[in-house]
Amino acid sequence: MSATTDQPANPFAARPGPLGWWTVAAVLALGALATWWIDAQRADWQPGLAWQQPWRWWSAAWVHWSWGHLGANLAGTALIAALGARAHADRADAWAWFVAWPLTQLGLLLQPALLHYGGLSGVLHAGVVVAAIGLVQRESGLRCTVGWLILGGVALKVGLEQPWQSVLRQSPGWQIAIAPAAHFSGAVAGLLCGLAAAAWRWRQRQGRAVSIAR
Repeated sequence: MSATTDQPANPFAARPGPLGWWTVAAVLALGALATWWIDAQRADWQPGLAWQQPWRWWSAAWVHWSWGHLGANLAGTALIAALGARAHADRADAWAWFVAWPLTQLGLLLQPALLHYGGLSGVLHAGVVVAAIGLVQRESGLRCTVGWLILGGVALKVGLEQPWQSVLRQSPGWQIAIAPAAHFSGAVAGLLCGLAAAAWRWRQRQGRAVSIAR
């Protein structure tokens, strides 16, 4: 039996750090700022154009309908970027969040009555779920519990919004209508992609354990 000394003590440790996670967050934020200055209907989600203009799977997240809408989502992006850093988000987490981005919009095909949609909120829900799954898998004790609490909080929030009941909801203090289906779609996309990232890390760990044992 032999072992190398360059193996990390924790096989679930973030490698090479949260740079990938910060990159996804920066692309979301900077894209939203840039898209503010173009005609929203050239970039927003429209189910009738989903296949003819597939860039909308990404660009819809950058579209915002008011300065307040944009500002709130930029603040949310910064918070989720920080959450990922605190959760030691690794390259797999970053890829999971990136893949969940277009999947969030594609999930809106299940709500064809939503003829126009724009905003980061769905993708931000995905990011929260991905980061929380990473916490649950990598950590123990209080930090693992925090991950479970975050997942439970997202599930409760999405359930209370009842996305199956109405296409749009008016919320006090907002000048725009909220699309609960986007939050639900983002949470599901984040769950699927986050679990895929967790499975990849588990396989990496198993392969590393076998190589150490040889």
